[in-house]
Amino acid sequence: MSSQPIALLSVYDKTGLLDLAKALNQSGVRLLGSGGTAKKIREAGIKIEDVSDVTKAPEMLGGRVKTLHPAVHGGILARSIPSDIKDLEDNGISPITIVVCNLYPFTETISKPNCTLADAVEEIDIGGVTLLRGAAKNHARVSILSDPSDYAEFLKEWNEGSGKIGDGLRNRLALKAFEMTARYDEAISGYFRRQYVSADLPSEKLSGPVQRLPLRYGANPHQKPAQAYITGRPLPFKVLCGSPGYINLLDALNSWALVKELSETLQLPAAASFKHVSPAGAAVGLELNEVEKKVYGVDDLKEPLTPLANAYARARGADRMSSFGDFIALSAECDVATAKIISREVSDGVIAPGYTADALAILQKKKGGKYCVLQMDPKYVPENSETRQVYGISLQQNRNDAKIDGSLFQNVVTQEKSVSYPPSSASEPNAIPQLPEAALTDLVVATLALKYTQSNSVAYAYHGAIIGLGAGQQSRIHCTRLAGSKADNWWLRHHPRVFALPFKSGVKRADKANAIDLFVTGEVLEGGEKTQWESLFEIIPEPLSEKEKEEHAASLTEVACSSDAFFPFPDNVHRAKKSGVKYLAAPSGSVMDAECIKAADEHMMVFCHTNLRLFHH
Repeated sequence: MSSQPIALLSVYDKTGLLDLAKALNQSGVRLLGSGGTAKKIREAGIKIEDVSDVTKAPEMLGGRVKTLHPAVHGGILARSIPSDIKDLEDNGISPITIVVCNLYPFTETISKPNCTLADAVEEIDIGGVTLLRGAAKNHARVSILSDPSDYAEFLKEWNEGSGKIGDGLRNRLALKAFEMTARYDEAISGYFRRQYVSADLPSEKLSGPVQRLPLRYGANPHQKPAQAYITGRPLPFKVLCGSPGYINLLDALNSWALVKELSETLQLPAAASFKHVSPAGAAVGLELNEVEKKVYGVDDLKEPLTPLANAYARARGADRMSSFGDFIALSAECDVATAKIISREVSDGVIAPGYTADALAILQKKKGGKYCVLQMDPKYVPENSETRQVYGISLQQNRNDAKIDGSLFQNVVTQEKSVSYPPSSASEPNAIPQLPEAALTDLVVATLALKYTQSNSVAYAYHGAIIGLGAGQQSRIHCTRLAGSKADNWWLRHHPRVFALPFKSGVKRADKANAIDLFVTGEVLEGGEKTQWESLFEIIPEPLSEKEKEEHAASLTEVACSSDAFFPFPDNVHRAKKSGVKYLAAPSGSVMDAECIKAADEHMMVFCHTNLRLFHH
């Protein structure tokens, strides 16, 4: 058997091919080529043999089978070990040292407007992918050239090393080949998802459960095309009505994850109101009292409020301005009472594990039948690893599967405990304190909301609901102030004078919400804005005085506040106290931890140090 090195060349893109073939031939390499590759090299006067001369089998099936033969792949895959060498000798096969291969232009073909399924199928390279993977697998001995831009570097090292290629270059060339086949397979599978399991196909053309949903555009109208898809299993949601957009799905999937986790942790129905990938509100289904029904605008609802309806009323009503045009998530089957609340609010859509027939009928009438209704598979569990791409760079991490429940808040670091101990352990020196059940519920709600909120973030919670959330601020104190001001405004909406505002008959809910927000914030209005606001009332109301606001604010107590990372300065603690915070939770780790604890002691607050940072981006 000849010891002359052999190079197998089989390429679609023939850029640089002749220079490479000429240089290899001059250095004593025996050249083998398939089909058009061999023809082009031979026509240039360079000596080359056909692959069929080695396989003793002609190309067949219109070129579909060229290199798929033991004489080729045995020569590529053989290792430099005695048993492999003997197998080659016994079968008269020569080892192949260099493989030069690139693939049919599948992506370019399917991008043509007149491309048919048959056209696409014919551009699926089989032999080329096999050559690439085989040579890359055996890169300890074989060099695989899949990119013409690597030819010059390869030839330089080949000539300078007298036919030897270092591990570094062979490793890098193998990685490039594997990346090429991965991209190729991704393009092919993506094409067939569109052809066989895309939601826009008529039912008779669907070959299985839907795995792809085409979207009108991405985050903005000029970002086209756009799609949502999953590999290896069906999409975990169905579109029952309307057409979700890219941002709708970001909100829907993030909010679903939040309510699912809230409900599982607290064993209560949960609801969330999401806007731009952060919660405007989130709550569990604690019963509303008569005052809360008025604050949340459901006191006139004829349908009896269910626990789920209570949860959504709280979630939507916490920050009505931010919730305007929200996407809703419900942890349980949507009932009529919840659907009726949704039906009279301005929102983009809802996701839930199911809908009663009557509830679905109500929602399908919204927005003239275009309201987005998604049904989520409650059994769906995402992969542990998640990947996103930023400016062409892929970032990968394990999904944030941190469990948040009452056990997270056991480390009370302040003098004020406001806790009890289990009777069996009260006298033990290391007994674990237990916060009041209501406080634990609020801390869980606040902290779980932060898990799905753009960082930095701080959340205030009360009666099982977020009442103020500061999201996406670079400074933590600004998060704390923003969340606090929202909580303050929420509480001022409980003021008796708000209930007595003399609105004219026929004022829309959204206009009322905006007018009340301006009233409680004391925004100074001028010109047309002032005229428009005043036109909503039978009698123009006098503004709330500072004394009225202060007296009312003082009546709010027992609020819980959680932060997604440590408080860097005690100003956060002082600000939280102004909004009635009694229970505080944040990770430790700040050089100012002691000062923050001191501030909490000053205000007789219960401060729990957690061991969990919850940045979310």
